[in-house]
Amino acid sequence: MGVAGGELLIPTLVLLFGADIKLAGSLSLAVSLPTMLVGFARYSRDQSFAVLGRNKQFLMVMAAGSIVGTFIGGMLLGIIPGGVLLPALALILLVSAVKVWRHK
Repeated sequence: MGVAGGELLIPTLVLLFGADIKLAGSLSLAVSLPTMLVGFARYSRDQSFAVLGRNKQFLMVMAAGSIVGTFIGGMLLGIIPGGVLLPALALILLVSAVKVWRHK
């Protein structure tokens, strides 16, 4: 599902089903894991990952950013209250929507 799935799944869980935002984030990860594993297995079989070998520097930067972001997000999860996370999620979704709309 990736980011787009998270941008759809988390608001759906929070707004339609009334889930706590922290629970919705955890559920999004739990739902995404099997999807990612199946996708990884599928793309590994037909050499679709060969392009990564040609873009190692970009891959390393993205992986490092993902690891650092995950660590920081995990540390902040217990500190930042849900009342702050919901407006932050709304702002992220709004910025994403504007960027998608302007993309040519």
